[in-house]
Amino acid sequence: MTPPTIASRPRERAEQSPLPDFCKLPALFALIVVGALTVTVMWLSRTGQRDWASYSVGMLFVTWLALVISVALCKLRGLLQRLPGHFPYAAVWLLIVLLVLAASSVARWLDVALQMQLGTDSSGVFVRDNVAIAALLGAAMLRYFYVLAQWQARLAAVTRAQIDALQARIRPHFLFNSMNTVAALIRVDPDAAERTVEDLSELFRAALGQHNNDDGTLGDELALIERYLAIEQLRLGDRLRVQRDIAALPETFPLPRLLLQPLVENAVRHGIQPRVGGGEMMLRGTVEQRMLVIEIINPLPDTAAEPGNGHGLDNVRQRVAYRYGPLARVEAGIQSGLDGERFVVKLYLPMPQPSEQSRDARTDRR
Repeated sequence: MTPPTIASRPRERAEQSPLPDFCKLPALFALIVVGALTVTVMWLSRTGQRDWASYSVGMLFVTWLALVISVALCKLRGLLQRLPGHFPYAAVWLLIVLLVLAASSVARWLDVALQMQLGTDSSGVFVRDNVAIAALLGAAMLRYFYVLAQWQARLAAVTRAQIDALQARIRPHFLFNSMNTVAALIRVDPDAAERTVEDLSELFRAALGQHNNDDGTLGDELALIERYLAIEQLRLGDRLRVQRDIAALPETFPLPRLLLQPLVENAVRHGIQPRVGGGEMMLRGTVEQRMLVIEIINPLPDTAAEPGNGHGLDNVRQRVAYRYGPLARVEAGIQSGLDGERFVVKLYLPMPQPSEQSRDARTDRR
């Protein structure tokens, strides 16, 4: 049991002091914007004639300094993250101050030595002011990043709790129907009964949360869906017809566990089962402009069914938004087609960048 404990330690540190990812554009953009606003405010606060040349030089200096700080913090983030408690933030603040001190000293020395007259005075006022501004703004920015990280950690905890609740919720009627199907098949078709028990055990293993809350893959989720449909096919027979168009879907796509299976279960339970003649459920998937599109389509029941509470769809929307960000979305509603009205659930999931895909690749597949 030692390896899982060791493997989980970096994640625990990341949750205790989650530094922002300085390798990504949002952190760099924040540094540049704060620096540009500081230069603009200082330039506007001058009482004398405003010099556009000094303003341009100041903006260039701040932009270059933001790039240097961002690259340095990006390269050192792994080392800083290993520090205990809040020391990673203190180390980042100290590093920012030291970089500003060094850059300001070099800029003042070059201005004096080369007599470029870029606006930096020969005294230490320029360096002192820059260091003081960097110390204050750096502390404010890091405080913002810390509060944001704490909010994201609380959101992650709520999301994990919802996932746990979803995994622990097994509909009794599905269990009873499946066991009755197994009992009926034992004497008639023992092989089919054995396959049904195996499928049911895999469903329970996933639903009861044997695995951790890390992402699975789209292939794993589709395999779980096939086991569920195999059980329902034995129970509903010809009333359940499934059309699949998922050949274009990448099976290695990272997907939260039990994201699609509840949607398929809802389609069978609310769309196929209430109909006297059954119906056809469609599972389709395409890749459009770096966006994975998954559709689950089922017919409407013959008679108006009692409206559900919508917790399943809400849970899927929250999990999708948390895992994939603002680019992802979930659409659900009734659409009219040639064969009548149908209920369509459509998921839009952004494809990971090549670097993220290699980082999220699973090395512990069973």
